[in-house]
Amino acid sequence: MQYRFFEKANIGISEIGLGTWSMGNMWGPRNDPQALQTIHKAFERGINFIDTAYAYGNGHSESLIGRAIGEHKNRDKIFVATKVPPKDHRWPAKVGSRAEEIFPGSWIREITEKSLKHLATDHIDLQQLHVWAPNWLDQGDWLNELRKLKEEGKIRSIGISLNDHEPDTALEIVPSGMIDSVQVIYNLFDQTPEERLLTLCREHKVAVIVRVPFDEGGLTGTLTPATEFHKKDWRRYYFQGERLKETCERVKKFQSFLTNEIKSLPEFALRFCLSHPAVTTVIPGMRRPEHVEINCAVSDGHTLPPEVLKKLKAHAWSRNFYPS
Repeated sequence: MQYRFFEKANIGISEIGLGTWSMGNMWGPRNDPQALQTIHKAFERGINFIDTAYAYGNGHSESLIGRAIGEHKNRDKIFVATKVPPKDHRWPAKVGSRAEEIFPGSWIREITEKSLKHLATDHIDLQQLHVWAPNWLDQGDWLNELRKLKEEGKIRSIGISLNDHEPDTALEIVPSGMIDSVQVIYNLFDQTPEERLLTLCREHKVAVIVRVPFDEGGLTGTLTPATEFHKKDWRRYYFQGERLKETCERVKKFQSFLTNEIKSLPEFALRFCLSHPAVTTVIPGMRRPEHVEINCAVSDGHTLPPEVLKKLKAHAWSRNFYPS
């Protein structure tokens, strides 16, 4: 496992992190024993960055992480990132909403205290706001409350998770010095963070946490136009209508980039994300131990050559399948 420096936290974190949304809710039936095995496998393979959120089953994934860390007895070696959900429970943030309504300080403290209990820990390494709107920059008491929690030792770093496919909403806050990290969608289809955000984050030493490297499964190569999702799997809506067919057709075009060195689409998708020097860690969702083995094998220090990255720009696909 290769590690990259999270500058404002002054720590090296695994460039492949563990995303845990699928362990909490909305991805079909839960399998807690398998989830615990997956977390333990992640520890064994050198992953020390885990991303979760209170909203992932109202603390369910947090509780699994807390249990696994307790069993592994490695709290001091694991960097745990979680998130405060918007008080109105709307994803993405509603246009025109105000910070004092969505993230009042009392709400941030309430959720942080609950997350600490779920995680069975005395501190959260990175507390993030689960949605973001640029007009919140100078609104409300969200930042003061997070700073108080940091002074109390209950959290150690502050970050934001950007709305889906809206990287430019962080262009003002990144240079402000208010936050330590940004979580953003960045993958073979959505390459827009490269245009402005990633360079800005590197300039201001703000960590970049890349989510959705596989486009919710679309870039794994395992889906077909005939794939049927479980009734409790939210991707029934993400890939509804002709979306799945078009996704599969576009994914086929990446097959020509595979070589003897890069044999699978998931490996190719991860190497794309890791090829940008501003990226601190990539957090694919993993529900099975074998997913951990496959994804961690990509962390070997090898990135895609410049000529390949240049060709991939022609395959960028601007769209938003997320329900509002």
